[in-house]
Amino acid sequence: MADKSLNEIRNTFLKYFEKNDHKIVESSNLVPNNDPTLMFANSGMVQFKNVFTGLEKRDYQRATTSQKCVRAGGKHNDLENVGYTPRHHTFFEMLGNFSFGDYFKEQAIHYAWNLITKDFGIDKNRLYVTVYHEDDEAFNFWKKIAGFSDEKIIRISTSDNFWSMGETGPCGPCSEIFYDHGDHLAGGLPGTKDEDGDRFIEIWNLVFMQYEQVSKDKRINLPKPSVDTGMGLERVAALLQGTHDNYETDHFKKIISSASEIIKIKQDQSNQSSFRVIADHLRASAFLIAEGVLPSNEGRGYVLRRIMRRGMRHSHLLGSKEPVFFNLFETLRDEMSGNYPELVRAESLIKETLRMEEEKFLVLLDRGIKILNDEVSKIDKVLPGEVAFKLYDTYGFPLDLTEDILRNKSMSIDTEKFQSLMKESRELAKKNWKGSGDAAVENIWFGIKDKLEATEFLGYETNQAEGIILSLLKDNKEVKELKENDEGIIVVNQTPFYGESGGQVGDTGEIVANDFKFEVTDVQKKLGDLFVHYGKVISGSIKIKDSVELKINVDRRNNTRAYHSATHLLHESLRRVLGDHVTQKGSLVEPSRLRFDFSHMKPIPTEEINKVENFVNTMISKKSDVKTRIMTPNEAVENGALALFGEKYGDEVRVLSMGDEGDKYFSTELCGGTHVKNTGDIGKFKIISQSSIAAGVRRIEALRDKQLEDYLKNKEKLSNISSEKDDEAIKDLSEQISKLGGKPNLDQSDQKTLIKNLTKQLETISVNSILEDKSKNKITDDEIKGIKLRLQKVDGLPPKELRKLVDKGKKELGEGIIIVFASKDDKVGIAVGVTDKLTDKFDAVQFVKVGSEIIGGQGGGGRKDFAQAGGQDQSKIEEAFKKLKTLI
Repeated sequence: MADKSLNEIRNTFLKYFEKNDHKIVESSNLVPNNDPTLMFANSGMVQFKNVFTGLEKRDYQRATTSQKCVRAGGKHNDLENVGYTPRHHTFFEMLGNFSFGDYFKEQAIHYAWNLITKDFGIDKNRLYVTVYHEDDEAFNFWKKIAGFSDEKIIRISTSDNFWSMGETGPCGPCSEIFYDHGDHLAGGLPGTKDEDGDRFIEIWNLVFMQYEQVSKDKRINLPKPSVDTGMGLERVAALLQGTHDNYETDHFKKIISSASEIIKIKQDQSNQSSFRVIADHLRASAFLIAEGVLPSNEGRGYVLRRIMRRGMRHSHLLGSKEPVFFNLFETLRDEMSGNYPELVRAESLIKETLRMEEEKFLVLLDRGIKILNDEVSKIDKVLPGEVAFKLYDTYGFPLDLTEDILRNKSMSIDTEKFQSLMKESRELAKKNWKGSGDAAVENIWFGIKDKLEATEFLGYETNQAEGIILSLLKDNKEVKELKENDEGIIVVNQTPFYGESGGQVGDTGEIVANDFKFEVTDVQKKLGDLFVHYGKVISGSIKIKDSVELKINVDRRNNTRAYHSATHLLHESLRRVLGDHVTQKGSLVEPSRLRFDFSHMKPIPTEEINKVENFVNTMISKKSDVKTRIMTPNEAVENGALALFGEKYGDEVRVLSMGDEGDKYFSTELCGGTHVKNTGDIGKFKIISQSSIAAGVRRIEALRDKQLEDYLKNKEKLSNISSEKDDEAIKDLSEQISKLGGKPNLDQSDQKTLIKNLTKQLETISVNSILEDKSKNKITDDEIKGIKLRLQKVDGLPPKELRKLVDKGKKELGEGIIIVFASKDDKVGIAVGVTDKLTDKFDAVQFVKVGSEIIGGQGGGGRKDFAQAGGQDQSKIEEAFKKLKTLI
């Protein structure tokens, strides 16, 4: 298979096992949602962990995968070796086949032997295998299947050939397959003192899970032994392409060749390491960004930034003053998107993130390198911790980047001083924090934050994940355990739960583990990036360091994010209809509605409300994808993005663009919230109310999709009930009139009573009809100097109905002043109501006196809380409104 490409080798492996009744399973995410102890997926079995332990059932017993893996953080960190060795990578693919209680050692060895010697055509004379020294079964199967002599099967007595999931749990012996690349390379057989050389290279590891470690001293047989294997795709591709060096394969050659063209410098022995770092780090960066991991100073984002900046420094070493990763991505996309379509789906996000990070870093790098070279000229062997800290704090150099730069100079860093300065920096940040709420509670979070890293938010990509309990609180105090019926707070290392911010409410859901269940009622962010889950223990108990599963309420999240995306479309629609003065003053995004506050001086007429709704619904109906990009805040605003009210922005921001307008997006805003993937997911949209909440600030409430349907059905039902009542009243009147006609001798008293009743019911029908007609009943809510004010004008309403409207207005405003004008025929009535707590400042009689004089009345009368008067000039009502507003 020497002429086969890396992509063809991957396909051969998967198809071979598919032909042997294995299900081809897609690679799981690099960010594991079922193993919170891992920074990133680092082997093929990660996604099957719960299948092996029996916690999860699948509809197949045999599987095969090509798993994306990253080793650059935590326990599995190969970063510093990448570029300087033939086989170290931050990102790599692990080919594997798995048996879940189906076949075991003999069949696994048979499959491996047939694939590598027949389908791959590898010379069996250059193969060696290792087995765990106690595993006679595997030893004998290799002799039988491969025909190996005893010398070719090497017994290894160390843990290198015994795999375990942890201190307890499934475990078992391994059997590793090695290839001899030839005596022109240094190195000895596995198990010898020279085993770390480049001659004998492990290409495949077969793990036989046959035991369960119950305790430190007790191991039992598993009822259903299983198989988990791992073959490095890059390693086997190198072997099949006639080299021991992964970077000499077709795949890496293409990326390195493209990098050489972009940088305009050829690869040679002197710069080989830099080209290799660039090729490797581009792969890791692109795949991590595709999964929503973004460069930051905490957690996975920090690991990504280290990878990116290390690669970008090497492009700088090669003489490039322009972004390389950004331009190089297309080669990677063309190489790998056939098997990993996420590289196409997230292309814009990947390219924007690479470009933005590299442009910023190139500026910082120039300054930092000058400082570093300056300092290096003054010292002998050890760089002062103060210099390393300045490079970190001012120029964004991670400590290991500075160490990497000094590597070729045979110099080290005073890391002890560096760490002490880091601690001082954290203390200063704590001192300058302006918290909210109870100071004692806020101080608790400082102590917790000092011990813990930022919570990793996984909610952009997943609705559930596993986490490790890092902190528990009850009654605002740290505890070691939460028990049944306790109300408390849980902090984990990573979470899919969104913490309330940017107007979007926190998620709800549950945190579970075995018999433990915690109902999450709210999630808040403390000190910017610590997600805390509030709720109650429904059953069981939980302790620090326990592993738990976190599951958000998916329906609630889907509704919330749809409302959040609708808010963006509403904001832009208001600006287009009302003008650019419209800016957000606040918002609430819930799963059942949205509320949006914005700057605007007057009520919005119905025709303009209709225009706003049409804009939003048009963008929804186009069903276009929502685009996420990463930029600096300044760059985002320069590119037309609107910054949302109340958000705190860091060095990088998520920029959300949505709505198809041909060559541009309808809306572009800075936002860290969760959003729909396609505008069509929002559903039909309608504004259901507008009001004034302060001088120059109006509030809109809106509904979408199912909530809108329910609202319109209820409204129609209420309207029908009202109509039915009117019909009943008319029917009742008709019956009474009929009875009256049939009783010509009805006495005068009964006639008067009947006529009075008829008149009253007809008036009620008439009044209801007028009040339901928005063209006749116009209400404007406003606020002047903190005083709520309702101005109401009703055409065709008898003045005697004014008191009811004032009473209703008081109830709806809560506190404020209600001024109502009613006009019928040639008469005008005015009524003013002042709620109880305002009567020491305002007098309804005074308002009525001023108002009635303007409309041609005589002043009227009443009390401080209610007064009424009449007049004749309807044309002066607006003038009277304006005058009365000046009295507040």
